[in-house]
Amino acid sequence: MTTATATTVLQASGVTMRFGGLTAVRSVDLTVNSGEIVGLIGPNGAGKTTFFNCLTGLYVPTEGKVSYKGTVLPPKPHLVTQAGIARTFQNIRLFANMTVLENVLVGRHTRTKEGLWSALLRGPGFKKAERVSRERAMELLEFIGLEHKADHLARNLPYGEQRKLEIARALASEPGLLLLDEPTAGMNPQETRATEELVFAIRDKGIAVLVIEHDMRFIFNLCDRVACLVQGEKLVEGTADVVQGDERVVAAYLGEPFEGAPGAEELAEVEAAEAAQHASADEAEAEAPKAAEASKLSKAPAEEAEAEAAAPAAADSTETETEAAAEAEAEESEQSEESSGSDASESDAAPAASDSRTTRTTAPEGDAS
Repeated sequence: MTTATATTVLQASGVTMRFGGLTAVRSVDLTVNSGEIVGLIGPNGAGKTTFFNCLTGLYVPTEGKVSYKGTVLPPKPHLVTQAGIARTFQNIRLFANMTVLENVLVGRHTRTKEGLWSALLRGPGFKKAERVSRERAMELLEFIGLEHKADHLARNLPYGEQRKLEIARALASEPGLLLLDEPTAGMNPQETRATEELVFAIRDKGIAVLVIEHDMRFIFNLCDRVACLVQGEKLVEGTADVVQGDERVVAAYLGEPFEGAPGAEELAEVEAAEAAQHASADEAEAEAPKAAEASKLSKAPAEEAEAEAAAPAAADSTETETEAAAEAEAEESEQSEESSGSDASESDAAPAASDSRTTRTTAPEGDAS
């Protein structure tokens, strides 16, 4: 936390960065004190990384100046690192084909005095400096928990460990201020928690930290102060409670609210509308049984009327069917009588024919006598 004896480590005054007609950062003032963790938040495109690049010499600010412990920094990245400011990047920038230990040793280049001839001749001074650098690098790997992977290639590390390795490489330059650009991007909750503990441990070593992050829970739990950038301008700066309670910050992340800040009147209107909606729904539910009963009652007379109208038609149909059946029976009886009469005449004719045959056969017998 910030104390009364804290000294100013970083002083950015009126930093402005333009790219042609586009102003990415506009007159931003920011201070970071020793032993302090300061957060920088804002929506995508707010100018946070551009501001970082201005602080570390990657960009030369169009206007304003950046000072480290009272000295204006030259716009050269290696000179800024030599002065005491180190950084990590939003996208991991490790030397993938180097080992973990070699990546950390690269960060020591600003703290070694040996030049080309010393490296070629490999004298006692070079060997001593190399031994000291290796010892310091191993201490940093132990600090971040990767000492057991010192000989592994950086590209073979899991994502979260690559992030840690990048922090260790930045710490190898022995900075007084560490800039972290979205250190928990892409991490799971366990890795995020481990990174939070690591940043606290860095602060406990006396190193001030300025961190960009989109994870609000992480940033508000971590930082002593938070500054919010919106469209390249600093909107508000203060403690986590102050920034979280600022309606402009909420509007910047969630979009502009309706005209006028949401207050008690608007809340009362919303509650009244919701209550009216619930009341309408309750009335509809209460009226539903009554409507169903009324519908049944209205259907009953109609059904009776339809039955009465259908009764005469059914009776007429029945009478017609009865008459048709009677006529069919009468026709059948007549046909049966006619068939019986013809049978009788045929039977009468048959004996007559029989008698004639008998007469014809008996006549010759009489002649013979």
